[in-house]
Amino acid sequence: MAEKLHDIADVEKLMPGLLQATRDWFRIYKFPTGKPMNEFAFNGEWKDRAFAEKVIVDTNTHWKTLMANKGVADDVTTSNTTVQNSYGYLSAGEGTQILNKQAEAAAMTPVVPASTQDQVFVNRTVPEQVCA
Repeated sequence: MAEKLHDIADVEKLMPGLLQATRDWFRIYKFPTGKPMNEFAFNGEWKDRAFAEKVIVDTNTHWKTLMANKGVADDVTTSNTTVQNSYGYLSAGEGTQILNKQAEAAAMTPVVPASTQDQVFVNRTVPEQVCA
Protein backbone atom coordinates (compact mmCIF):
# COMPACT_ATOMS: atom_id res chain seq x y z
CA MET A 1 0.00 0.00 0.00
CA ALA A 2 2.82 2.44 0.85
CA GLU A 3 4.01 2.56 -2.74
CA LYS A 4 0.58 3.92 -3.73
CA LEU A 5 0.45 6.69 -1.11
CA HIS A 6 2.29 9.76 -2.36
CA ASP A 7 0.12 12.60 -1.05
CA ILE A 8 -2.84 13.16 1.25
CA ALA A 9 -5.36 12.87 -1.59
CA ASP A 10 -4.15 9.31 -2.17
CA VAL A 11 -5.20 8.38 1.36
CA GLU A 12 -8.81 9.38 0.75
CA LYS A 13 -8.81 7.75 -2.67
CA LEU A 14 -7.39 4.41 -1.52
CA MET A 15 -8.81 4.34 2.02
CA PRO A 16 -12.11 6.24 1.92
CA GLY A 17 -13.22 7.51 5.31
CA LEU A 18 -9.87 7.04 7.09
CA LEU A 19 -9.06 10.75 7.21
CA GLN A 20 -12.49 11.64 8.58
CA ALA A 21 -12.31 8.85 11.17
CA THR A 22 -8.82 9.96 12.18
CA ARG A 23 -9.91 13.57 12.61
CA ASP A 24 -12.95 12.45 14.60
CA TRP A 25 -10.80 10.36 16.92
CA PHE A 26 -8.32 13.17 17.57
CA ARG A 27 -11.16 15.64 18.08
CA ILE A 28 -13.05 13.62 20.68
CA TYR A 29 -10.68 11.16 22.36
CA LYS A 30 -10.41 13.25 25.56
CA PHE A 31 -14.02 14.42 25.55
CA PRO A 32 -15.49 11.48 27.56
CA THR A 33 -13.21 12.43 30.49
CA GLY A 34 -14.70 15.92 30.65
CA LYS A 35 -12.12 17.76 28.57
CA PRO A 36 -13.14 19.93 25.62
CA MET A 37 -13.00 18.66 22.07
CA ASN A 38 -9.70 19.30 20.35
CA GLU A 39 -9.41 21.98 17.72
CA PHE A 40 -7.10 21.76 14.72
CA ALA A 41 -4.74 24.17 13.04
CA PHE A 42 -5.50 25.28 9.51
CA ASN A 43 -9.25 24.94 10.20
CA GLY A 44 -8.84 21.16 10.17
CA GLU A 45 -7.67 21.19 6.55
CA TRP A 46 -5.39 18.28 5.65
CA LYS A 47 -2.01 19.47 4.42
CA ASP A 48 -0.24 17.97 1.43
CA ARG A 49 3.16 16.33 0.98
CA ALA A 50 4.90 19.58 -0.02
CA PHE A 51 3.73 21.23 3.20
CA ALA A 52 4.94 18.28 5.31
CA GLU A 53 8.30 18.23 3.57
CA LYS A 54 8.74 21.97 4.17
CA VAL A 55 7.99 21.49 7.88
CA ILE A 56 10.64 18.76 8.03
CA VAL A 57 13.26 20.92 6.27
CA ASP A 58 12.45 23.96 8.45
CA THR A 59 12.59 21.91 11.65
CA ASN A 60 15.91 20.37 10.64
CA THR A 61 17.31 23.85 9.92
CA HIS A 62 16.22 25.03 13.39
CA TRP A 63 17.80 21.96 14.98
CA LYS A 64 21.10 22.57 13.17
CA THR A 65 21.04 26.20 14.34
CA LEU A 66 20.44 25.01 17.90
CA MET A 67 23.29 22.50 17.71
CA ALA A 68 25.59 25.27 16.41
CA ASN A 69 24.51 27.40 19.41
CA LYS A 70 23.46 30.29 17.16
CA GLY A 71 21.04 32.64 18.86
CA VAL A 72 20.44 30.29 21.79
CA ALA A 73 19.21 31.92 24.99
CA ASP A 74 21.51 31.80 28.01
CA ASP A 75 19.10 29.58 29.93
CA VAL A 76 19.09 26.90 27.20
CA THR A 77 21.78 24.25 27.21
CA THR A 78 22.74 22.32 24.12
CA SER A 79 24.85 19.79 26.01
CA ASN A 80 24.63 16.36 24.43
CA THR A 81 26.61 13.16 24.00
CA THR A 82 25.54 12.24 20.47
CA VAL A 83 26.25 15.10 18.02
CA GLN A 84 30.06 15.12 17.97
CA ASN A 85 30.59 18.28 15.93
CA SER A 86 28.06 20.33 17.87
CA TYR A 87 28.79 23.26 20.17
CA GLY A 88 27.55 21.44 23.30
CA TYR A 89 29.10 18.02 22.67
CA LEU A 90 30.24 16.16 25.78
CA SER A 91 32.00 12.83 25.88
CA ALA A 92 30.14 10.02 27.59
CA GLY A 93 32.51 10.39 30.53
CA GLU A 94 31.80 14.12 30.86
CA GLY A 95 28.07 13.45 30.69
CA THR A 96 28.34 10.77 33.36
CA GLN A 97 30.26 13.16 35.66
CA ILE A 98 27.50 15.77 35.33
CA LEU A 99 24.79 13.19 36.04
CA ASN A 100 26.65 11.80 39.05
CA LYS A 101 26.66 15.29 40.62
CA GLN A 102 22.87 15.45 40.52
CA ALA A 103 20.74 14.60 43.53
CA GLU A 104 19.14 11.17 43.45
CA ALA A 105 15.60 11.30 42.15
CA ALA A 106 12.92 10.22 44.61
CA ALA A 107 11.29 6.93 43.75
CA MET A 108 7.87 7.51 42.32
CA THR A 109 5.03 5.09 42.03
CA PRO A 110 3.18 5.77 38.80
CA VAL A 111 -0.40 6.77 39.39
CA VAL A 112 -2.77 5.42 36.78
CA PRO A 113 -5.97 7.46 36.81
CA ALA A 114 -9.14 5.39 36.85
CA SER A 115 -10.28 7.28 33.76
CA THR A 116 -7.63 5.46 31.70
CA GLN A 117 -9.65 2.32 32.25
CA ASP A 118 -12.83 3.80 30.76
CA GLN A 119 -14.03 2.56 27.42
CA VAL A 120 -16.26 4.79 25.37
CA PHE A 121 -17.89 3.98 22.06
CA VAL A 122 -18.75 6.91 19.86
CA ASN A 123 -21.04 6.32 16.92
CA ARG A 124 -20.76 9.13 14.43
CA THR A 125 -24.27 10.30 13.76
CA VAL A 126 -23.67 13.93 12.84
CA PRO A 127 -21.61 15.60 10.10
CA GLU A 128 -18.19 17.14 10.83
CA GLN A 129 -19.53 20.70 10.83
CA VAL A 130 -21.86 19.96 13.76
CA CYS A 131 -18.97 18.74 15.94
CA ALA A 132 -16.91 21.88 15.28
